[in-house]
Amino acid sequence: MSSSYVTHLESAIDGTRFEPGHLYTTHKDRPLWVRYDLPAIAKSVDRDTISRRSGDIWRWRELLPVREESSIVSLGERTTPLLKSPRLGKALGLPNLWVKDDSQLPTGSFKSRGQAVAISMANELGVRRVAIPTAGNAGGAMAAYAARAGMEAYVFMPSDTPRINQFEATMAGAKVFLVDGLITDCGKIVRAGKEAMNWFDLSTLREPYRIEGKKTMGLELAEQFGWKLPSVILYPTGGGTGLIGMWKAFQELKELGWLDSADLPRMVSVQSNGCAPIVRAYENGSRFAEPFSPAATIASGIRVPAAIGDFMIIDAVHESHGTAVAVDETRIIDWMKLGMSSEGISICPESATCIGAAIKLLEQGWLTPDDRIVIYNCGAAQKYVDVTTLNLPRITSSDFKDWDFIASC
Repeated sequence: MSSSYVTHLESAIDGTRFEPGHLYTTHKDRPLWVRYDLPAIAKSVDRDTISRRSGDIWRWRELLPVREESSIVSLGERTTPLLKSPRLGKALGLPNLWVKDDSQLPTGSFKSRGQAVAISMANELGVRRVAIPTAGNAGGAMAAYAARAGMEAYVFMPSDTPRINQFEATMAGAKVFLVDGLITDCGKIVRAGKEAMNWFDLSTLREPYRIEGKKTMGLELAEQFGWKLPSVILYPTGGGTGLIGMWKAFQELKELGWLDSADLPRMVSVQSNGCAPIVRAYENGSRFAEPFSPAATIASGIRVPAAIGDFMIIDAVHESHGTAVAVDETRIIDWMKLGMSSEGISICPESATCIGAAIKLLEQGWLTPDDRIVIYNCGAAQKYVDVTTLNLPRITSSDFKDWDFIASC
């Protein structure tokens, strides 16, 4: 591997082109797309060749931006399971329900995908110090991949970020700072320190390559469904990189001619009503979202009051004939337990909102029992042990015989 099919980078806001091989952030404070020579890719490789390769995200290398194999920074980010979920589906009235489970990635969340590619490209382009604002999982993943690459890492997170995220970033060697505020306040610190600290900003969509890593979510789904995509994808949305990345993947697969059906999924952006800027903009018919205040949800990964890629999310929703929906914050724990007790899948609170969205959209008639539906599980539930209090019954260990009590609990 010593080549790349990247032709250029392109401003998502106005189409301005940039030459590849250089370090970029944004254009007019908006994200960049990475564009590929898809006809050349189609001539050099086909989907069957990719399917025969080892099952990690780098098997899609022609559709990824890294040029040199030696630049790749990997923790073994493999293809994750696509799990048919009949008991959860029965509980919801959706018999053809699937969960794509990214909780099994190296850092316990889908952030492994984006950070693997972002850090690999930073490595290729000579970056040795990186910084990130995070609501939790992205910071831990960035710290892990930066450690793997031998880079210096700085992580800024709201002071109420789950302690496990604080722990994992710290133990991976990052310099971690708790900020009294939201992820947007953390982002301001990262941008303010860019010149003084000479770090590269790995904020969501403020560099162009995390989205390419997240794109593998959609590539895997296509292959796992036999190159016929599902009817609907329910996706918990904070910064929205995964939703945008999947939609980009589907467009590229379509142009490559690798899909066996012209039907693309309807993309559903799901948020908590405690922080729903994308839903509010969608309902108001706007392409851009106003900052949401106050922003409060236990699903820390979607507590993003202002997303730099707001218009990219909303464009994908509209282009796919999808929708955006906000669900009841107070029900998130209930939906986590429903998902986990039904299927044994480690459902994070962000993805639990998608269970609530499925219920709501079925009641509204937007979903039907005939739809083949994917809920994207972005992370492991065990990373959120501090979001709920358990009141478990206690018993004595010696000569216990009160089986009626056990049965009643």
